Amino acid sequence: MSTQWDKEVDVLVIGSGAGGMLSALVSASSGADVLIVEKDRLWGGTSATSGAGIWIPGSDQARAAGFEDNLDDAFKYVRNLSAKNVPDENIRAFVENAAPMLRWVTEHTAIEYMAFPYPDYHAENPGGSPTGFRTHMPLPLDGKQLGKDVETLRFSSPAANLFGYLNWHFDETYILLYKQKGWFLHLVKSLARYWLDLPFRFKSRKDRRLTLGNALAGGLRLALNQKGVPLWLSNPMQELVEEDGKVTGAVISRGGKPFRIRAKKGVVLAAGGFDKNAEMRGAEMPLYPNATYSGGVPSNTGDSIRAGQALGAETLNMQSTWAAPVFYVPGEPGGRLCTIERALPGCIMVSQKGERYWNEASSYHVTGQAMARRQAEHGDASPSWMVFDGTYRKKFPMGPVYPGWPDFLLSGAVKTILKKGNSIEALAREMGVNPTALSATVARFNQHAAKGEDPDFHRGEAAYDKMYGDPSQTPNPCLRPLDQGPFYALPIYPGDIGTNGGLKTNAKAQVLGKGGKPIPGLYAVGNNAASAMGESYPGAGVTIGPAMTFGYVAAREMTGANG
Repeated sequence: MSTQWDKEVDVLVIGSGAGGMLSALVSASSGADVLIVEKDRLWGGTSATSGAGIWIPGSDQARAAGFEDNLDDAFKYVRNLSAKNVPDENIRAFVENAAPMLRWVTEHTAIEYMAFPYPDYHAENPGGSPTGFRTHMPLPLDGKQLGKDVETLRFSSPAANLFGYLNWHFDETYILLYKQKGWFLHLVKSLARYWLDLPFRFKSRKDRRLTLGNALAGGLRLALNQKGVPLWLSNPMQELVEEDGKVTGAVISRGGKPFRIRAKKGVVLAAGGFDKNAEMRGAEMPLYPNATYSGGVPSNTGDSIRAGQALGAETLNMQSTWAAPVFYVPGEPGGRLCTIERALPGCIMVSQKGERYWNEASSYHVTGQAMARRQAEHGDASPSWMVFDGTYRKKFPMGPVYPGWPDFLLSGAVKTILKKGNSIEALAREMGVNPTALSATVARFNQHAAKGEDPDFHRGEAAYDKMYGDPSQTPNPCLRPLDQGPFYALPIYPGDIGTNGGLKTNAKAQVLGKGGKPIPGLYAVGNNAASAMGESYPGAGVTIGPAMTFGYVAAREMTGANG
């Protein structure tokens, strides 16, 4: 008996993150009739909350900046870091299609990306780039062009904006963080621009100057609107439809009722991972069972992964995640990614025993992994503690604690987690940590930090460590003794910014069933699919870069596009 369809399209995309929207846009530009359905009432997915960095080897932008990349080096670099069960051809497909994808985006959308001198996370490895220029960041975009759609664009993460509402560009981080010349005037102008956006300010908290993930998502949505591609909100997928061994469409919930959509060329699963599904995490991810500490968006519950599994799709590396140390403020929907703070001078991370156990300035992925392993082995790292002194408190942010913001003006939720003491011993008692142990740890750290050295964990030696260090601190931008009271501590947890194991796919982004054979008509990109990076994190942007690249590949495969 044939399925009775309520609507027919050429391509159906499940999810509105960057990978899904780009797949829809490339398909529509090739003449396909396309529909995007989004489970949530907001669009943009985790991509909109992110920094929107994309890791792209061999780009036109890098070449224009004077960096001549080598794709064989990039392949070697990723191959050596990625899990052994990730096929060579998947990594090669990403490396070879990444730059053409970015070129297409630049030519067909208002999004502008710049290559940054942002070192690879493991730049010292074969094929790594210590000078950077593989990580690309988007330039700001005027959200007024989106009309009413900007109101339903997902807010950026609290870790990627100021005061929970003011969007900022990557470059502006340094202006404000290090109080470079003109920083205060820049801040005043930014606040004035935001608050004087009238009459819009009376109906929405949204900053219509879109930056980072909001700029990427907004630019893709603007191009989709120009192509007339609809994006239906609050329409969760219920199941995939398979006929004669081929996926021919999906059933969604529309207005609370089943709605059957036929997809003649293919269905693209781009609905994120299972970040917020506590049951799936408990079953699949013994090192990262806590959904609360994930920075993924609340709608990422693995629906599309389970829908693929119901048709016999294979999965890969379901135990893996984009690990990260996160702050958790009670009442917030997820963890706040901690990136910059750990590398700045005047702080250390310790276990509940008061011991350092890791190079705090390492990339957030390997730091999150180290914290999870420490917790599994010793039971004293969830939470760990970020300890910082009065000088740090005055100069730099520490998660939700802003510099220049008096303690008494902090929110009630932040006050419940921030610990303070006039001495290290007093702070330790507030933390519930052995005062003698913490004092010994700080004393040893201070002795060597005064000379710019860290013989225990080599903080500040790698190119990536220095990326976020304070350039005014010499001889090591990441090290300074903690010697000025009062002293502070915030709990920090092993969390993630999303899961990265998922449906097994091939180099064409086709979902694979039993025996490794493609399931006709079904594609998966982004965190719906097992990442080509395996359990590794080679550089800033290896989440969204591959998501967009394989979204581009999937669209071209479905539509037979050549341009």
